[in-house]
Amino acid sequence: MQVKKTNPSPTQVVLTVSADDNELTTIKQQVLRHFQGKVKVAGFRTGKVPSAILEKNVEPSALQAEFLEHAIEQLYVSAANDHKLRPVDQPQVSVKKFVPFTTLEFEAVVEVISDVKLPDYKKINKTRPSAKVAEKDVKDVIDSLRQRLAEKKDVNRAAKAGDQVYIDFKGVDAKTKDAIKGADGKDYPLTIGSNTFIPGFEPELIGMKAGGEKTFTLTFPNDYGVKMLQNRKVTFTVSVTKVQELRLPKVDDAFAAKAGPFKTLADLKADIKKELTEEKQYQAERDLESELIKEISDKSKLAIPDVLIDDQVARLWTDLQQNIMYRGQTAQEFLEAEGKSEEDYRKDILRPQATDRVKASLVLAEIAEKEGLEVTAEELDIRMQIMKSQYDDAQMQSELEKPEARRDIAARLLTEKTIKKLIDYATTKKEH
Repeated sequence: MQVKKTNPSPTQVVLTVSADDNELTTIKQQVLRHFQGKVKVAGFRTGKVPSAILEKNVEPSALQAEFLEHAIEQLYVSAANDHKLRPVDQPQVSVKKFVPFTTLEFEAVVEVISDVKLPDYKKINKTRPSAKVAEKDVKDVIDSLRQRLAEKKDVNRAAKAGDQVYIDFKGVDAKTKDAIKGADGKDYPLTIGSNTFIPGFEPELIGMKAGGEKTFTLTFPNDYGVKMLQNRKVTFTVSVTKVQELRLPKVDDAFAAKAGPFKTLADLKADIKKELTEEKQYQAERDLESELIKEISDKSKLAIPDVLIDDQVARLWTDLQQNIMYRGQTAQEFLEAEGKSEEDYRKDILRPQATDRVKASLVLAEIAEKEGLEVTAEELDIRMQIMKSQYDDAQMQSELEKPEARRDIAARLLTEKTIKKLIDYATTKKEH
């Protein structure tokens, strides 16, 4: 077999493959064996027909078609392996010359992962995080618990800071008067001073009584989560249906007992501090991982095939659609709020995310190979059992049994091992 390799681009390879007579003869014999048992020849038992006689009794077009399929597959795989290619898609094959069973030349165009040039990741230094919880953090949780456990009493007076009011409200564009999706609510409970609404909204409710109505205009912050509303002037009409005075409980041992299985206030505070510490530590470690992966990925050099990025964009869009649906929105409503078409959102928002994810994944895979990291069958079985124990649903149990699920979980395990190795390198003191 002769192979000529060219690279029209860093992510595309063209293999021109020419096979010799000996290779084609061997492949022809393999293909003829596939017809054993399918072709009956008088005087011979099924499956025992000599190759020369079997060939004369097989439809020539069927034999040639199967021969071409097997020959191209075997020769392409052999050529790709010899040149250490990492294909990301099926090759586009075109036959250039074919004389049945004696001459075959074809061209295979395939998208591949380019060589990954890694930085010296072992020299990167990071400090392992240590989460700290301040007294204010604990106090904030205590204050939140007091709000939840407060006694509520309807009052016939003007609302003041600290009261809970029930409101009906509707927001329209200050200029066009068009209704704004999501800027309305009915019988909505709001504690004045909780700062859960946009700045300036809650102070407007001070002094209002049940049955009262008020109209006011506010400008949404320039960093508001919904891009369409950033810096936008919105006119709200608010009606108060009920005013309640909140009687906050005293912070003592009795309060702790109401908040949970705690005998003393000290026990409650200790538990809050423990939970907050664990949450902050977990988040700090995830942040360190993300920071380290991004630094290594940014310093790595590789060309990424478009097909990988396109696939990732499609997955991100599918996940986003599901999240939008759970929030009670349609994709169109979401896109209108973002002020973008689906095409622009995919290009401007999702494609950069997809590119970063694919690059990081390829970089981590390259590091895993360089470090000789593997997932053992025992490690995979243990993780599979842990995951199965988390689901009672028979359908989910069945999904986890599928080969693709095992491959996905094995890939996750390998990624975890790789990240742990990188964290160890980055946070271990190095001799200089």
